[in-house]
Amino acid sequence: MSPRYVNEIELQVPVEAAFTWHERTGAFERLLPPWDDARVIQASEGIKDGQRLIFDIRVAPALWVRWEALHSDYHWNQRFKDTQVRGPFKQWDHLHLFQAVGETRCTLRDEVEYQFPFEGLARLAPTSLTLGRIQRSFHYRNRVLKREIELHHRTALPPRRILISGATGLVGSSLRTFLTSGGHTVVPLVRRPVPGTDGLYWNPSQGFAPEQLHALEGFHAVVHLAGESVMGIWTAEKRRRIRNSRVLGTRHLCQALAKLDRKPEVLICASAIGYYGNRGDELITEGSEPGEGFLAGVCREWEDACEPARSAGIRVVNLRLGVVLTPKGGALRAMLPAFRAGLAGRLGSGQQFMSWISHDDAVQAIHHAIVDSSLEGSVNATAPEPVTNAEFTRTLARVLHRFSGPPAPAALLRLAGSEFAQAFFLDSARVQPMALETSGYRFAYPSLEEALRHLLGR
Repeated sequence: MSPRYVNEIELQVPVEAAFTWHERTGAFERLLPPWDDARVIQASEGIKDGQRLIFDIRVAPALWVRWEALHSDYHWNQRFKDTQVRGPFKQWDHLHLFQAVGETRCTLRDEVEYQFPFEGLARLAPTSLTLGRIQRSFHYRNRVLKREIELHHRTALPPRRILISGATGLVGSSLRTFLTSGGHTVVPLVRRPVPGTDGLYWNPSQGFAPEQLHALEGFHAVVHLAGESVMGIWTAEKRRRIRNSRVLGTRHLCQALAKLDRKPEVLICASAIGYYGNRGDELITEGSEPGEGFLAGVCREWEDACEPARSAGIRVVNLRLGVVLTPKGGALRAMLPAFRAGLAGRLGSGQQFMSWISHDDAVQAIHHAIVDSSLEGSVNATAPEPVTNAEFTRTLARVLHRFSGPPAPAALLRLAGSEFAQAFFLDSARVQPMALETSGYRFAYPSLEEALRHLLGR
C-alpha cells in the first residue's frame, strides 16, 4: 500500500473563493516553497481535466528533475486531482478536496499518495526525511493559502489591469503571480521585445515614442521596480548605470503617464532605505531627513523623478524597500552557504541596524499600496522590528542549527568592496514602517525569526 499524507486547513472565505483562487494563473507558483529551487516550464491553463503543468525541481546541487502533472477529477467547488506522469516519484497522486462550512468558511483537504522510485530507497531511511519534506512544504502552503486567499477576499478589489516594470526581478516576479492569482491582469513593461509575450516594450534611457503612448492607456495601476543592480564594485560606469536606470527611467515613465487621457489611479515607484544613509541607532520614519552618500543621492533623485506623474494628479507612492529576505535571491541567498558551513559571523562591530522585510510582506505591501488610497508619498517597506547585524547573525545561525563563525573586520570588508561594502554591510538604518502600520497594514512576518523559519522551512 502506498504511503499517504493528509493535510487539512480551514479558510475564512466561501468555498467558491478558495476554489476559484486555485483555478487562476499563478496559483501554483505561489505555493512553491522558496527553499526548493523550482522553475515552471509550462504553466497549466487551469485545473480542469486534461490540463498539464510542467516544471523542473532541483533534487541535488547539480541535478534537476522534470516533473509533469496531469489534472483530472475536476468537480467545481468540490475537488480536483494532480497526478504525476513524469517526475521524481514512482507515484504521486494529490487530491484536493473542498468543503463548505456555512456561507463564509470552507476547508481544504489534501490527500497525497506517493511511492519512492526504488524500493531500496524507502528502506534506507529517507521515508521520514521525505515525509518531513512533504510536511514542510504543506506547512508553507497552509500559511500562504490562508494569508493570500483571505487577503484577496477581504480587499474585494475588482479585477484591475496593472503594468509592472522589473516583472522578472526578485520582487516583480512574485508580485506578478500574487496579482494574477488574485484575479488581476498583469502586463510586464520590458526593455527588450520578446516574440509571443504580452509585454510592452520601452527603452528606459530614451522613454516612449509618441506612437507608444496609446499602449499605456487604461491601466488602473503602474508598479515601477526596474533598475540596475546595485551589487558589485561601484566604478564610475557602474554608478552611472545605477543612477540613470532609476532616475532617467522613472522620469521618462512619469512623463509618459502624465500625457495619457486615461491615467492610472496610482503609481507605485520603488525606492530604498538607502535614502536615509548611515544613521546609527536613530529611529527613522518617513519624515526623517535624507542622508548623505551615493545611494542617498540616487534615492532622492529617483523619488523626485516622479513629479510629472504627481503633478498630473496620479497618486504616487515611493516605496522605500528594506533588505528583502528570501532564499530565492538577494542578500539572504548569498549569505546561506557561509551560514550553513558555520563560517559566517557578525560584520564589523555588529551594532549597525539592518532594516529588513520578508519577501511575502514586500509583495503584499505593494498590493496594499495599490488598494489603500490613503497611502501617498514616502512609505517605508520594512518590518516593524529592525535588528542589529549581530542579532541577525545569531538568529539566522539558530534557525539553521549552526554556530556563528568569526567576525569579519570592518577594515577587511572596506578593502574588499570599498563604498559598496560600507553601504551594504556597515551602514546603519533603524527604519520604522509608520505609514504602512498607520494605514492598517498587518505584517505577515513582523519578527525576524518567524520570517526566517517561514522562508527556510524551519
